[in-house]
Amino acid sequence: MTTIANNLQQVLGRMQHACAAAGRVPGTVGLLAVSKTFGADAVLQAANAGQRAFGENYIQEGVDKIAAVRAAAPALALQWHCIGPIQSNKTRPVAEHFDWVHTVDRLKIAERLSAQRPGHLAALQVCVQVNIDGGATKSGVAPAEALELVRAVAKLPRLVVRGLMCIPDHAPEFEAQLAIHMRAKALFDQISALQEPGLAQFDTLSLGMTADLEAAIQAGSTLVRVGTGIFGGRSYPAA
Repeated sequence: MTTIANNLQQVLGRMQHACAAAGRVPGTVGLLAVSKTFGADAVLQAANAGQRAFGENYIQEGVDKIAAVRAAAPALALQWHCIGPIQSNKTRPVAEHFDWVHTVDRLKIAERLSAQRPGHLAALQVCVQVNIDGGATKSGVAPAEALELVRAVAKLPRLVVRGLMCIPDHAPEFEAQLAIHMRAKALFDQISALQEPGLAQFDTLSLGMTADLEAAIQAGSTLVRVGTGIFGGRSYPAA
């Protein structure tokens, strides 16, 4: 078993234990393998171990990697999620190559994604990013403005609003992590309870990473985003 395959099994084990502790069915929480800065070979190792959903933070790197993986394994059906910030001039490659987008934080980005989504592809699955704890360096709409943005995005063609995504500032203790994550879950529940026509598939709370997935699952996350726990530490190029 490769290191990545072994790490993947350990993460899935952590998720299973977290679900048991929270009284949740393990299958109700999905795993997004965050493959940023790792090559197509690492994605293929994880895919060969059973992982199917991958997240990319850097758009051009993600587009190139998607092409490389498809060239190496054309029969492999993977799901690609854009989980990094999107500038207005970068919406087209996202619309053309990704299956999901987690980082819609303003209507202009959603409108461009909608207009640029190719007609032969399935609708783009979208999460609205919320700055749940008001972190100064974090992207995302303010919690009080989230419902308005969700409703506006839901009206756009070629997009399906699936839920919320949050990246809270790091908190070292479980209880502090849980308190922040519970705020995200409360907002998610508030919106999903509306049962409005455009929100029929509002079912995803993208919340939790390697260091806090247990607290996120306890709070009610439906999708955890794990990179380091699967692929190992990252080396970033010098600025």
